[in-house]
Amino acid sequence: MMRATKAVWSLLGVGLIVCTLLIVGCANTPQTNRLLTAPDGPKQPIELTKVPFFPQTAYQCGPAALATVLTWAGAAITPEALAPQVYIPGRQGSLQLELLAASRRHGFIPYVLEPRLDDVLNEVATGTPVLVLQNLGLSWYPKWHYAVVVGFDLLAGEIILRSGGEARHIVSLGVFERTWKRGGFWAMVSLSPDRLPHTAEAMRYVQAILGLERVRRWHDVKVAYKTTLSRWPGNLAAQIGLGNSHYALDDLPQAEAAYRRATRDHPTAAPAFNNLAQVLADQGRLQEAEEAVRQAVYLGGPLLERYEQTLQQILVRQRKAAGGHT
Repeated sequence: MMRATKAVWSLLGVGLIVCTLLIVGCANTPQTNRLLTAPDGPKQPIELTKVPFFPQTAYQCGPAALATVLTWAGAAITPEALAPQVYIPGRQGSLQLELLAASRRHGFIPYVLEPRLDDVLNEVATGTPVLVLQNLGLSWYPKWHYAVVVGFDLLAGEIILRSGGEARHIVSLGVFERTWKRGGFWAMVSLSPDRLPHTAEAMRYVQAILGLERVRRWHDVKVAYKTTLSRWPGNLAAQIGLGNSHYALDDLPQAEAAYRRATRDHPTAAPAFNNLAQVLADQGRLQEAEEAVRQAVYLGGPLLERYEQTLQQILVRQRKAAGGHT
């Protein structure tokens, strides 16, 4: 009888531990709690009903979720077309890097959001669906899953997803926060170069454009930098990036204009003077080029050696133009 009693107490002990863990888990939703108690949050339900839906087959949630956001952004794409680009058979799924790279290959700019639930909802509230990574299992037994957030209702405490085989998968914000947290709070939007994410931060968005530069989509890069400057007109990185994209497209007058704007707005920006010198030299305006690069050398900085090389190249070209010896 004693053994039975001990066994009962042992089971009760386990049960109490499990219940305690469940209670702690349910309470561990600080972002949801803040949103639901914020006095200035959206009071009306928001749902992007025109976002397309692609039912997800086994292990194909990555291609389906990416096709959802890219099609909404203007691409003519299907999950079947994306699968060879993002699906990794050995992992029976897709990694975030593959989703980002595929977005760029199709001329869109993927932007990874900050790990904030209110940023996700703000993007949706301004008309942009958000691709999210969830772990529907446990930290020690994960079940990775991509879904697309298309709506929410703060009064009901619910979020709406394109997920799996459901076009309107509705779950509580608390449940979503926990599964999203186990996915590392990873979320992204993917937009055409002429649109900016509502929650974008200047330098992080410029870094996102750099990914498009690496695949040499220079026309898209040019548009993206122009769009960036429409919100942050004085951003030095975007000004130089715009000049670089014009230069890559062999539009030297527009490249010069972009670099000159950068030197006027940022008179201590040595890279802008160096790039201006290069584009002036390429137009045969060697004296102006020398003046610009000497300013870059004077300003110095970590790229001083490169500026000195530019200066030497311009001086050599001047001597050749004058009929002298190198």
